[in-house]
Amino acid sequence: MKRRDFLRNSVIAGAGASFALNFEGLQAALTGRTVAVESAPELVAVMGGEPEDMLEKALAELGGIGKFVRKGQKVVIKPNIGWDRTPELGANTNPKLISALIRECLAAGAQKVTVFDHTCDNWQKCYASSGIEAAVKAAGGTILPANDERYYSREVPLPGGVTLKNAKIHDALMEADIWFNVPVLKNHGGAKLSCAMKNYMGIVWDRRIFHQNDLQQCIADVCTWPKKPVLNIVDAYRIMHQNGPQGKSASDVSAAKSLIASTDIVAADTAALRFFNQVKKLDINAVGHIGKGETLKLGTTDLDKIGIKRIKL
Repeated sequence: MKRRDFLRNSVIAGAGASFALNFEGLQAALTGRTVAVESAPELVAVMGGEPEDMLEKALAELGGIGKFVRKGQKVVIKPNIGWDRTPELGANTNPKLISALIRECLAAGAQKVTVFDHTCDNWQKCYASSGIEAAVKAAGGTILPANDERYYSREVPLPGGVTLKNAKIHDALMEADIWFNVPVLKNHGGAKLSCAMKNYMGIVWDRRIFHQNDLQQCIADVCTWPKKPVLNIVDAYRIMHQNGPQGKSASDVSAAKSLIASTDIVAADTAALRFFNQVKKLDINAVGHIGKGETLKLGTTDLDKIGIKRIKL
């Protein structure tokens, strides 16, 4: 698919409203240098397919699942499962995406694939209502709770932290060989945008310190934990464009049928924010943790510096 064809005449459809995404809108959202044929891009954006199809295409463009997962490894997938909401409401990561990623990891020879999130609502209801518990089990993965401090037995230093200097990280993640960060893209009342960096809040036990101090700085700080995800996969199949992070009704959600994947967490969030802005405008300065992440050398907000591959299915 030629780059100029990506997103041409596509539409994000929300309940009671529609938001046209044309090529000019895409160019404004996802600029970047041309990727040489023989080179893997640093960021892939896919639109127009089901979650499993978009994931397959993104992974192929990035070099294949074998680039990230080796035989015998213990893998953790960290989605957003924070809310007692069904998939149609866009508050949690799409279960089809999680199921597809588990299958990819197991096909690559992963010894075990574990999924968890420190939920905001009752964890059992969140896991069930989101569809993720059933999806994990059907795909051959293991789902773990994260609702008790006993799952966070070790406190680790955050070497680059400005406000947040240490945190208790879930044991599954501590013991994993690698992990994937798989957030859903949505509006957030406090952080303004919830995406890859914000998704880290679900790996720690005590999140009160985030809200009691500088939330934006603490989000950036926790991302300095040296055990980085091998890939950030942003679920933008449905975008909650208002009333986040849990939403109120289907009218808060736009069907975007998109996915963004990058090893650069700051670039992933920057691209996701620009994509979000095609639905509802939000200044990058309002999402302070993105710029603070760049200051902490976690990645770049300058998408012109990285290779981007755009694909329309």
